[in-house]
Formats: sequence, structure tokens, C-alpha cells
Amino acid sequence: MLVDSHCHLDFPDLANHLPDVLLRMLENQVGAAVCIAVNLEDFPNVIALAEQNAQLYATVGVHPEYTDVEEPDEERLLSLAAHPKVIAIGETGLDYYWQKDQPEWQRDRFRTHIRAAIRCGKPLVVHTRDSAVDTLRVLQEEGADAAGGVMHCFTENWDIARLALDLGFYLSFSGIVTFKNAAIVKEVAQKCPLDRLLVETDSPYLAPVPYRGKPNEPAYVRYVAEEIAKLRSLDLDAVHQATTDNFYSLFKHAKRL
Repeated sequence: MLVDSHCHLDFPDLANHLPDVLLRMLENQVGAAVCIAVNLEDFPNVIALAEQNAQLYATVGVHPEYTDVEEPDEERLLSLAAHPKVIAIGETGLDYYWQKDQPEWQRDRFRTHIRAAIRCGKPLVVHTRDSAVDTLRVLQEEGADAAGGVMHCFTENWDIARLALDLGFYLSFSGIVTFKNAAIVKEVAQKCPLDRLLVETDSPYLAPVPYRGKPNEPAYVRYVAEEIAKLRSLDLDAVHQATTDNFYSLFKHAKRL
């Protein structure tokens, strides 16, 4: 069975037909999925999904794209992260593609998440876009290796990948790895140590081939795994086993089903 390490099941595209989404997960050998929080206002919806479905887990955090939302402090994050179905802090990180004007507030918010993750002993789910150098610098400065975590939807080159791996982080690959023009992502997916590799959908975004351009869902993480198996000349079962084992090694508060 596979695990979709990053999806947004509370978003309307998926939440409005959740029973069908969960059924297709099972039919496609996806045994679990992580519902990623992007702000505190919608966190109750995220945690409710995890509470109501044994195969779903949750995170807590505020995405760097979100500006007009409750700003988290460490104590607030720690309070919400104490829930047994919350297995990580995030989605957090830096995004200089959408937010170019005042990056310092992003870095401050990122540091708050890192400190909370270290204090509660749960790993980080890190977003980085057009900001890899600063993302890694902040992680290093804050001693984020003490918490560990995953660089989600990884799209950077091998040099950046090695630095993240040196920090003890995992790399998670999305449907982008199936795109014909994703040569850099394919190269990293080939080179990443098998014991540090995760798969995800980031659904409802980034649907893999053959569903590119359509709404994504956790069932489609199978196509990510299939592409990685092809790139690495591995049996699909080996990728299933490795990525699932890696998931539970990183997210130690997730109970293996």
C-alpha cells in the first residue's frame, strides 16, 4: 500500500465528494493520506477529517502564501499539534514567487514553525518556491535537523537536494515527476537515496500524467510511484514498500494501519 504524504482533502474539489475519493484511494492501493493545513482558520476542518477517518492524518501550520490570516505563535501551534492525529508542523516555508514584497515576515513565520516543531518533537512539512537558498539557510540557522521533515513537492536541482538530505530531510515527489519537461525533477528522483524518498499528490493540484490538467486526488499517487519505479529500474512493489516505510520512519506519530 502507498501513502499520499501531502494532500488537501478539505479543499472543495475533494471535500464535496469525499466518500468517492476515499474509495478510489483504497481501489488504487493507497492506504493512508496526510491532510495538510494551510491556515489556522480552516484547521478545524482538517482535523475533523483525520478524526473521522482512520486512514487520514493531519498537520498544523500556516502556508507562506497566506497573509490575511491568524498569525501563529509557538504556543498556539504547540497547543494544536498536541492532538494525536496531528503528525507534523506545516505546511510552512518560504515562497518568493507569490510573495515578493516583504520576505522578512515569511522568514519570521517560518522560524516560528521550526521552533514549534523542535519543541513538540514532530517533523516539518516544508514548502519552498523561488526561495531554496533562504529556505535551507533558515533551516540550518534554527537547527531544524533536530525536528527533521520533508521538502514537499520537490522541484529543485540535485545540489539543493543534497543540502536538504544533509540536514536529514526527506524529499517528496508529486505528479510533476511524470511531466515530460521535468528533467531536473526526474534526475533528483533517480539520485535520491531510496530510504529518504516520499510520494505525494498535493491534490487537488498537480495531477500526474495521464490526468494532467484535471483535478488531482490521492488515488493518483500510484502514477507518481510508477514513474519513480521506471526511472530507478525498480519493481513497483519496491517503491511501494520503501516510500511507505519512509513515511512511518519520518512521521513517527502516525500509527501504521
